[in-house]
Amino acid sequence: MYNTPESSEPRKKNIFLRLLKWFFGTTILLVFISFLLVLSFRWINPPTSSYMIQQKYELQNDNGESLEIKYQWVGWDQISDYVKVAAITSEDQRFPEHNGFDFEAIEKALEESQRGDNLRGASTITQQVAKNMFLWPGRSFIRKGIEAYFTVLIELCWSKRRILEIYLNIAEFGAGVFGVEAAASTYFGIPASKLSMLQSALLITALPSPKRYNLHNPSPYMIKRRNWVLRYMHLLGNRDYLDRLEQ
Repeated sequence: MYNTPESSEPRKKNIFLRLLKWFFGTTILLVFISFLLVLSFRWINPPTSSYMIQQKYELQNDNGESLEIKYQWVGWDQISDYVKVAAITSEDQRFPEHNGFDFEAIEKALEESQRGDNLRGASTITQQVAKNMFLWPGRSFIRKGIEAYFTVLIELCWSKRRILEIYLNIAEFGAGVFGVEAAASTYFGIPASKLSMLQSALLITALPSPKRYNLHNPSPYMIKRRNWVLRYMHLLGNRDYLDRLEQ
């Protein structure tokens, strides 16, 4: 018996409705899971990050074996105040004021691009945490859209101090060197709590491109950038600036 056009229409409609129901159900489930995941890190210190996991398999020695990832979590009070201010100074000076997106920086970057300059990054510290913690490198619209979603969740669930704390713990400072504690130990032989103002400013210069900038042998550009960070740390009020971050 053959289906008539009239009898096939309800079947097509039922399939479409089931697919639509599945799509919305899956979307709601993913939103719920992602919210719980982000919320949990308000109190739970992350044992790793998405980017660390990716790097573990990308970084290999001459024998093709994965290199060890250097990473050790340290709490807010175990991180030098100087490196906290240096990170804000270099990466996101409006960090205490914005809600995850610095639209002024984005507008300025676009204006510079229209004048023929290279398009520079305008990601906030929160956006960088969203990318490093949950996503993958890249510039696709899909990834940027998911990054924006996680940025909103992070700002809703975490305090500014918690965002900065996690940022400094999962940021990459060199090939396989993640977090300010591993970086302080690797490059200066001291814990993160003992980092001086000069060391902190230099450490932060590696953040835009940790595989390009060598903290063991700082380039003239890194020294110039370090001096710029030091100058603006003073202009921001240095350690007193951290009082603007809520608990």
